[in-house]
Amino acid sequence: MSTILVATEKPFAKQAVDGIKDIVEKSGNTFKLLENYTDKQQLLDAVADADAIIIRSDKVTDEVMAAGKNLKIVVRAGAGYDNVDLEAATKRGIVVMNTPGQNSNAVAELVFGMLVFAVRNFYNGKSGTELKGKKLGILAFGQVGRNVARIAKGFGMDIYAYDAFCPANVIEEAGVHAVANQSELFKNCDIVSLHIPATAETKQSINYAMCSQMKKGAILVNTARKEVINEAELIKLMEERTDLKYVTDIAPDANEEFKSKFEGRYFATPKKMGAQTAEANINAGLAAANQIVDFFKTGNKKFQVNK
Repeated sequence: MSTILVATEKPFAKQAVDGIKDIVEKSGNTFKLLENYTDKQQLLDAVADADAIIIRSDKVTDEVMAAGKNLKIVVRAGAGYDNVDLEAATKRGIVVMNTPGQNSNAVAELVFGMLVFAVRNFYNGKSGTELKGKKLGILAFGQVGRNVARIAKGFGMDIYAYDAFCPANVIEEAGVHAVANQSELFKNCDIVSLHIPATAETKQSINYAMCSQMKKGAILVNTARKEVINEAELIKLMEERTDLKYVTDIAPDANEEFKSKFEGRYFATPKKMGAQTAEANINAGLAAANQIVDFFKTGNKKFQVNK
């Protein structure tokens, strides 16, 4: 029997918690819950007897893993996992997983919520434009990118994508134009939607040189990670290019500067909201519980992200 801890500073929906508890206890394991914690020590104390932990945006550092002496698996309920120290986990022999695809539709729908808001001039009463017929560039064609493409077809958009790790034929088979490189995407599209993870290669990669290639009146959409944006260089470019708009689901560190300088061309959600739907919340939580139970039962590591 294993103890499975759900540790969420921002709690799951009650339906998700009840579902996770049911999955854990029916599998013969022990369910433990820590919600709304306000101090790191609470997390360190809670993980002390845990064999597994399910988190959302909570940080699982080497210190947390050291406190969890029995810890064998960490599952981030969601796609991104940069809040987990993968190197430390690997050194300690701890498996880290995410739950890809569970939040994808929620994030994709938010892309279009922000896009309609942007092309209609943030609902300021002035005439805007339509999405139909516009060229949409999708940077990274994973689960979210594919859902963005699916929705874009309904808007009648011309869809392009680039993903260094996804073969062009796979993109084309989805009814999307595959481009040769990231630069081509930025040059040719009216809108570029970012879906890349924050890695050593991608951090700060959306910079002056890349974005300066964007078409007149272009829109940059970020529902990925704030670290991929070079904020100082994007501010410099938007000062020079008064035709550009930037909408983001992740408020940048320079949020106040963006707001004060680019009124009518910039919008950031109050907090990261891509996965903030009841459906995504429940789906990701239940997937995390099922993956842990399967891991303990069969050793399945299908969604492991530290290898």
